[in-house]
Amino acid sequence: MLLHHGEDANRLFRENWTVAVHLELQDTYTTPEEDEPLRRFLAGESDDYAWWYDGWGAAVREMTRQGKTIRRMRVVTEPHTDYTRFALAIARLNAAAGEDIRYIPRHTVAEEALGRDDWWIFDDGLVAFSVFTPGGAGAGLATTTDPAIVSHLGDIRDRVWACGIPYAEYAAGDGGR
Repeated sequence: MLLHHGEDANRLFRENWTVAVHLELQDTYTTPEEDEPLRRFLAGESDDYAWWYDGWGAAVREMTRQGKTIRRMRVVTEPHTDYTRFALAIARLNAAAGEDIRYIPRHTVAEEALGRDDWWIFDDGLVAFSVFTPGGAGAGLATTTDPAIVSHLGDIRDRVWACGIPYAEYAAGDGGR
């Protein structure tokens, strides 16, 4: 495996691939660029989302403009944590930028069927595991092209995606509140 962080990790999203799928298993993430927006969200304060539009939002718009497909599968505990409520509120921006997001209530899927790691799978050739510090902040992506790992996670991707609830439907329902 190779560890990528910073610009080297960002480069993976600019490479030549067609479909990238992200599995998120954590109920809370510690991301410095989200600290203040999360605080504002929890305090009921307004946000112009410039931090999102200039960051991930710009990247998603560029990738989808190039014809790439980005899917996100969020396995969430219900009732939601504060962070999950925040991420669900922002998901409308992700969807508008072109991401296809599905929610999987944690109680509907066997934990052992998912593993413990968040990851990205690019087409069916590269897996990038999310690496976190002990405090929960992102520390990069560890990549592999090992066919057995790629195939195993591809199977998980297909099973989880099929049982996921599309963002608009999940948000319109009770959405785990």
